Amino acid sequence: MKLAILKENFLTSLNIVNRATSRSITLPILNNVLLSAEKSFLQLAATDLELGIKCWSLAKVEREGAITVPAKFLISLLSFIPDDKINLEVKNNILSLEGENYKNQLKGIRAEDFPIIPGVKSDKSLEIKSQTLAEGLSQVIDTASPSQARPEISGVYFSLAKDSIEIAATDSFRLAEKKIPLAKFPFEQRFSLIVLQKTIREIINIFSENPGRLKIYFSPNQIMFESKMAEVSHPQVQIVSRLIEGEYPNYKEIIPKEFKTQLILQKQEFLNQIKTASLFSGKINEIKLRIDPKQGVLEIFAQNPDLGQSRSQLKSKIKGDKIETSFNYRFLVGGLVNIKSREVIFELNGEEGPGVLKPAGDESFIYVVMPIKSG
Repeated sequence: MKLAILKENFLTSLNIVNRATSRSITLPILNNVLLSAEKSFLQLAATDLELGIKCWSLAKVEREGAITVPAKFLISLLSFIPDDKINLEVKNNILSLEGENYKNQLKGIRAEDFPIIPGVKSDKSLEIKSQTLAEGLSQVIDTASPSQARPEISGVYFSLAKDSIEIAATDSFRLAEKKIPLAKFPFEQRFSLIVLQKTIREIINIFSENPGRLKIYFSPNQIMFESKMAEVSHPQVQIVSRLIEGEYPNYKEIIPKEFKTQLILQKQEFLNQIKTASLFSGKINEIKLRIDPKQGVLEIFAQNPDLGQSRSQLKSKIKGDKIETSFNYRFLVGGLVNIKSREVIFELNGEEGPGVLKPAGDESFIYVVMPIKSG
């Protein structure tokens, strides 16, 4: 392998694929990145055996070839190299990085020992704006709960229908659902799948600032997200992930169709008052809400025997029943920070029924949270 590449492009690609490396003692090669020179590109790849990332950069290739080297060490080395262009050459499993006034040689492992990252061969695919998907996923990702006992709820649920992608996550105490409209549904029938939470995090991290489009490929056991280069018609980043097997809970059943009490609140003021009360919330993170429709007031109360208490009031548009209930403040904050509107609708169903948070004037996002039961 012999090529020349711009340092900025090389380092950007390395930082992307490094997200898939694994600190493995039993399989140290998973700490490595695979470098492959092919035609006019340098391909970088890394995997932890569940998630694989490939990234391509334009390069001036004199001789094709491949090698694997420690990813984090290579990133550190490149950060100290002053040149804009770097020459790479591989001989006898040693990677040489040369510039105008330096030459570094890094021991590698032969490419044949690197795990194969399988491609997704499927006719099932669709395109969506990268930022639209990343923003929608960021609204639900933190609601998923890593669970060995129930692996299906440790991922993010995708349901694809003729006019939208519905994405949902739950930890059994709360639920977030986001609907992303689709201009075109290229499949004959509706289908669903569960994607690893860590894969979703990488989609958000890598594509949230990407102004282009993503192509998503679906297969029975895997999913692949692919972006294209701006300069030429060639993949730039591919993320391949296994899917979680199992049946996702029928979460639609727990979304209340009606409410007993509804409040319309200024989101930021509501959020600030919850955070203030949280300082006094005690070991179970409990804050109490008292809603008085006649006075149009929401009272937020928290008490800690060691610290004291907090009580605040918030004027609100309220209709329905008078109610007193308690919530884990972390769960309320988790919903509110993912609502983008200035006003939020908060619907309650008695002392022990689920609460619902949603943006005013927007039906694409809903957040359901269970209260803390008294006694």
